[in-house]
Amino acid sequence: MVEDRELIAARAGLSAEEQVGLEDLENREWTQSLEYVLKTAGRDRVAQLMEMLENYAYRHGVVIHDKVNTPYVNTIPVEDQPAYPGDMEMEQRVANILRWNTIAIVQQANKKADGVGGHISTYASIAELMEMGFNHFFRGQDTDPSGLDHDKVFFQGHMSPGVYGRSFLEGRFSAEDLGKFRRELLGGPGRGLSSYPHPWLMPDYWEFPTVSMGLGPLQAIYQARFLRYLEDRGLRPRSDAKIWAFLGDGEQDEVETLGGLRVAASEELDNLIFVINANLQRLDGPVRGNSKVIQELESIYRGNGWNVIKLVWGSAWDDLFARDTEGVLLERMERLVDGESQRYAAYGAKELREKFFNTPELQKLIEGLDDDDLDRLTLSRGGHDKHKIYTAYKAAADHRGSPTVIIARSVKGYGLGPTAQAKNVAHQVKKLTLDDLREARDFLGIPVSDEDLEKTPFYHPGPDSPEVRYMLSRRKALGGLIPERRVRDYKLNTPDAAFFEEFLAGSGGREISTTMAFVRILTKLVRHPEVGKYVVPIVPDEARTFGMEGVISSVGIYSPKGQLYTPVDAGTVTVYRESETGQLLQEGINEAGAMSSFIAAGTAYANFGVPTIPFYIYYSMFGLQRVGDLVWAAGDQRTKGFMLGATAGRTTLNGEGLQHEDGHSHVQALPVPNMPAYDPAFAYELATILQDGLKRMYHDGEDIFYYITLMNENYIQPAMPEPREATREGILRGMYLFKKSELKKPKARVQLLGSGTILNEVIKASEMLEKDYGIAADVWSVTSYKALYFDAIETARANRLNPTAKAKTPYAAQCLNPTEGPIVAASDYMKVLPDAISGYLARPIHTLGTDGYGRSETREALRDFFEVDAKSVVVAALSSLRAEGKVNANAITEAIKKLGIDPKREQPHKR
Repeated sequence: MVEDRELIAARAGLSAEEQVGLEDLENREWTQSLEYVLKTAGRDRVAQLMEMLENYAYRHGVVIHDKVNTPYVNTIPVEDQPAYPGDMEMEQRVANILRWNTIAIVQQANKKADGVGGHISTYASIAELMEMGFNHFFRGQDTDPSGLDHDKVFFQGHMSPGVYGRSFLEGRFSAEDLGKFRRELLGGPGRGLSSYPHPWLMPDYWEFPTVSMGLGPLQAIYQARFLRYLEDRGLRPRSDAKIWAFLGDGEQDEVETLGGLRVAASEELDNLIFVINANLQRLDGPVRGNSKVIQELESIYRGNGWNVIKLVWGSAWDDLFARDTEGVLLERMERLVDGESQRYAAYGAKELREKFFNTPELQKLIEGLDDDDLDRLTLSRGGHDKHKIYTAYKAAADHRGSPTVIIARSVKGYGLGPTAQAKNVAHQVKKLTLDDLREARDFLGIPVSDEDLEKTPFYHPGPDSPEVRYMLSRRKALGGLIPERRVRDYKLNTPDAAFFEEFLAGSGGREISTTMAFVRILTKLVRHPEVGKYVVPIVPDEARTFGMEGVISSVGIYSPKGQLYTPVDAGTVTVYRESETGQLLQEGINEAGAMSSFIAAGTAYANFGVPTIPFYIYYSMFGLQRVGDLVWAAGDQRTKGFMLGATAGRTTLNGEGLQHEDGHSHVQALPVPNMPAYDPAFAYELATILQDGLKRMYHDGEDIFYYITLMNENYIQPAMPEPREATREGILRGMYLFKKSELKKPKARVQLLGSGTILNEVIKASEMLEKDYGIAADVWSVTSYKALYFDAIETARANRLNPTAKAKTPYAAQCLNPTEGPIVAASDYMKVLPDAISGYLARPIHTLGTDGYGRSETREALRDFFEVDAKSVVVAALSSLRAEGKVNANAITEAIKKLGIDPKREQPHKR
């Protein structure tokens, strides 16, 4: 240490010039040493030395900050670029034709119907990136006899016209088809082209909906992870299949985009490749005008353990970098901000010469370059340079051990003329002026005459043209045309009623919850000889809450690394067991990730040829409310499976309070057309729904998925009422008569509707009405207001459009119209849920529900507070009978007082 202090003191005694000279000498010595090691031992040895030096420095108190960034140049140097395997000129010709047809698709659509919309600038910026995949990397579904060893591509949503344009050249779409872009009802439903990738609307074409930005990247991660899950469990042969996701740089601001990066890296998903189209612009202007988004993204991805390949500059810059022996160009690049860079792409040579090459040293670098040379520099971005793109893609495909992100710099609106190219308005441009069209035509080399420009015709060089022959030959070599959604036969022999018999027979006097009943059904299902191996339990770190410890120990938690430790509960029957072949996906505190796994498992029948059956169980409050956009995406891509909202209902999850108590998920379930929603009260109802759902989805092939609420409240589970077949039909259609009153000579009669755990309160109310007031109360179990509502609106439409036919009656009306007395409905959900069917009945429904925020309390207190307990049902029944003259006001007042209800209490939904 004394020697160190003496050295420091001696150094401090040097003059400023001597200090600089000493530092220069040290820099040269270190650089020469590294250069020697690089030449003699290679890059890996240099990396080892650098890591060793960093560790040494850290031990001595030196911290190197911002190490997650590399210089603002291409990651792969020129000397490492492999030979290019294709015809660059032909591929550029095809890309330019596709750019033109993208313009034509959107321009024609908006001329036919102003305001239809569409986007041309995104595809203009991504054309070369996409064509590289189409021509050299994306493997189609004919790659091998099984059709399983193929790639999956998440297309950037706004570039859909470019994909349609490619399919046009390939012969998959006609000019008439292109003319129906965003006109899906033109010529009949299903005949047009959807605005963005939508599998629900184009089920043989698109695979993944991506334009709700942020959801594509997140789902791509979990699709890659689920592919590994299938392979590790032996449900699919191992392959080199890749998941490619093409994303926007502005899309990276969505929290969902970056939320799963850690998962991808920790599970070493080297089958996943992100390509970020960094055209530096989002909808309104620059993504990061005052900094560099590429550098920001590099630090985020590298910091999360990804392999990062930057594709910043095109080949036109290579010579300048080679000449820059002093590093002044790189230094200028480091000072560049995206807002400045955007101006160069927009305004060209003059701006670049004056503002970028703004020092004598930089000006010396461009001596001899004219304005045409500088114009080429302004547009020479890595994302438009085919050789550099190929280099990056090949490196990504060959990389092992971690996911890869390629951040490719491009120009938004590339080649579209002065109105759109690199301008802030580029995203919103739907129509180009004649001058823009002329410039774009000339730049792209499209043989369209001046006279035809205004029509903006589609251009097809002909089915036997060199361009089309080249495209088709490349796709044939890679395994067929894409995108393609291909569903293989997967009909399963799903469990019959006998399999569920023990759950139909009741709990034998023991009190259990419907959650516990579900866990028992699940435990039995995973042992089923045919469907058991396909069952995928998914839980976001709440397995113990739901009583699933036994499931964990029996089927194991999936972990690609196995279990590298001895769990603290080793030796117990509920051991926390992780395994490479584990069946359960434990997603941590991560509902969005768990939902993405649900989608991956629920679409595996189409995407991977394996009909896996996901059962995603979670706190009901943290389902549709938290991940509603993903639920919508699940419906779009024809997901199958069961979403199970456990601890459901506003008053059932006592104690947890406002943020945990769900009284609205069934209302939120109404908008999703292909998601049946059920609120079963008893185990036999749940078993009936699960049996029917398995059959409908995995035997009959219906593209639906289920939302089912489960409760954590223990009570005796009754046996399924006879006749079973009638009860079964009622359960599935939405309601059935649970108990008909046998009261002799009643004063009046009411119909009481109950759902979920509140059905127990309704049963109590029926007993009170009969015993204390002499009123017969028939009890109905309503398992699905959504099923009743959909049936009612379908019936109303049929009657409206078929005036000469015999009018049909909605199922709810078939059940209730023939009965006597007013109808009172109570549930643990908002009043609007029963109200949805009220207008389709011969008389109105008087509803009780849980509108408002939850509270931390006992179940009894909560049900009293929200007025859905037995005594509130009694008062509602008495009040509804008053309108029929069966009960007078004094009797109701007396009942309110006797039952301890405060009529002056403020409305629950306002408190």
